[in-house]
Amino acid sequence: MTVTRAAHRIAALLATLLVALGLTSLTPGRAAAAPGLQEVTGFGSNPGNLRMFRYDPDGLPAGRPVVVALHGCTQDAAGYGTGSGWLQLADRYRFSVVLPQQQSGNNPSSCFDWFQTGDIQRGQGEAASIAQMVDRQLADTGGDPARVYVTGLSAGGGMTAVMMAAYPEKFAGGGVVAGLPYGCAQAAGSPYVCMYVGATQTPRQWGDRVRAARPGYGGPWPTLTVFQGTADYTVKPVNMTDLIEQWTDVQGADQAADVSDTVAGYPHQVYRDGAGRAVVETYSIIGMGHGQPVDPATGCGSAGAYLLDVKLCAGYRLALTWGLTAG
Repeated sequence: MTVTRAAHRIAALLATLLVALGLTSLTPGRAAAAPGLQEVTGFGSNPGNLRMFRYDPDGLPAGRPVVVALHGCTQDAAGYGTGSGWLQLADRYRFSVVLPQQQSGNNPSSCFDWFQTGDIQRGQGEAASIAQMVDRQLADTGGDPARVYVTGLSAGGGMTAVMMAAYPEKFAGGGVVAGLPYGCAQAAGSPYVCMYVGATQTPRQWGDRVRAARPGYGGPWPTLTVFQGTADYTVKPVNMTDLIEQWTDVQGADQAADVSDTVAGYPHQVYRDGAGRAVVETYSIIGMGHGQPVDPATGCGSAGAYLLDVKLCAGYRLALTWGLTAG
């Protein structure tokens, strides 16, 4: 076993111990299984040893968008796809969903390894496996390569930022739900410091971490939307601030919001670049703890452990931002 992989195992075992002791962590619960989900094998070399599931609505034509949805710790692809509302939204608005699934051999708590250097670099580990899933889905469904999006909860949110940084040419937008900025564990010296305290970086330093993930890339970069609970004590709200600083810097925008209003009673902000394009958007969910915002009353998601009924559905808001509701 390599030193990196050994460290990987130790970190994962520590995470499991902390969960058992009730002291942490990125541990959203499972939801019900989803009918119609298909497992895909042989989607590439799969260096991160992940499983690929997908949901293709019946009669889906070619040229439709693709959403990659990344579950949180202890969740699986089926449970997150249903609980978050993404599968219902796919039926309603006619797009396909790719649902990567972590394996216990990689991480005993089924967390995507957003904090492991070997899994967050282009061409390596879990990031490369997810990129291969995107390529396979586009090839199989004839999806629109210009309309591929990535989102995830908690550890899946951390991996969403990874995919935006390491493979920016593959994604038009990303949605981070209770997640972390790219390179946060390395900047903070520990994933736990990142989660609970944050890392001391300037916007330029945050942006440099993203630019270093894809050397020589000139854009366009994916747009970013963030959902964060103000009462989240697992991934502290400072991580949303750091995400704003990171991605406004990458996009060449300043850190002053151009729009400040409310959506469903929650503070909502939009940051625009010099050309007036919305490049970063945030939702601060007052009083919400750690989890995915859902709104079952509108048919968007289902309430459960770490699937929080706050009368706002993160999936639907992302679908609006990404233009999925317009056809």
